[in-house]
Amino acid sequence: MISVKEIDSYKDYGRILSFSNNIIEVGVTIDVGPRIIYFKYVDGQNILCDKRKDFGVMTDKRFTDFYGENTHWENLGGHRVWITPESYPETYYPDQHPVQYALTDFGAIFTPPAEQENGVQKFIEIRLDPDDADMQVIMSCKNIEKTEKEFSIWSLSVCDGGGTLIIPMNNDDTGLLHNRTIAVWPYTDMTDDRIWLGKKYTTVRQDKISPSPIKLGFDLKRERVFYVLGDDVFSKHFSTNHQIDRYPDGGCSMETYTNELFIEVESLSKIHRVSPGETVSYTESWSLTKKPCEIDFKSDKSIDNLLSKL
Repeated sequence: MISVKEIDSYKDYGRILSFSNNIIEVGVTIDVGPRIIYFKYVDGQNILCDKRKDFGVMTDKRFTDFYGENTHWENLGGHRVWITPESYPETYYPDQHPVQYALTDFGAIFTPPAEQENGVQKFIEIRLDPDDADMQVIMSCKNIEKTEKEFSIWSLSVCDGGGTLIIPMNNDDTGLLHNRTIAVWPYTDMTDDRIWLGKKYTTVRQDKISPSPIKLGFDLKRERVFYVLGDDVFSKHFSTNHQIDRYPDGGCSMETYTNELFIEVESLSKIHRVSPGETVSYTESWSLTKKPCEIDFKSDKSIDNLLSKL
């Protein structure tokens, strides 16, 4: 059975809606966002980053000219939904407004105010498994303009620092042809010790003493990534079809960004052509498990051993 309650104040976020199936707890902001602001075992550590005061705000004349006076953008942390392609200031919608929600049998649907400036209405639905440490996150975007739009739904989970992300590489036997694409953003130093590139896996470590950012993207046909934080393993699963569909950023269906504060575990839908009034959706499956053994994050064999036990 899934229980739900409204909490008047959570840290610096105001009201949230909290869900539990007595195995995991999930919190979603309703005074701002929405953000899935925590995902954790009952009484366990939060996998997501909920340190709002550490992020600061972003604004300038270009931003206020587009969104209006006294507006700003905050990262806020937690899990959010964007659309591609990334651009400034359009992508950075100032979502500091109350959110409507409707309860369902297994969670709720959250509806923020429509982004009139960008011509989209976003929705997030969560569906908890009643008997396990699993949850579905369904993200939808409606085209509210009078002309067709083209975009990918971009799913960003800002995870708490101190862990390591495991990215299983494509394993197609393509003979003399390449079997994977890795996109590298210009500020990324590929000699950085936080990045490890193996034959079967790539790992990215979040390091609180390394301020320089890293961003990488992948055409991830393996459809699953793992973030190991302490004794918890956070898994994301999502469907891809790279043989048929187009993906943003040179063909990326999964991306990660990290700095000294957090690490983002991101996935991206195919690129949609969305007619006026049409809504498109994209689903991730989340799960938590306990780390079954010790691991060397710079060893394919050690990572294989850990994942085989999950």
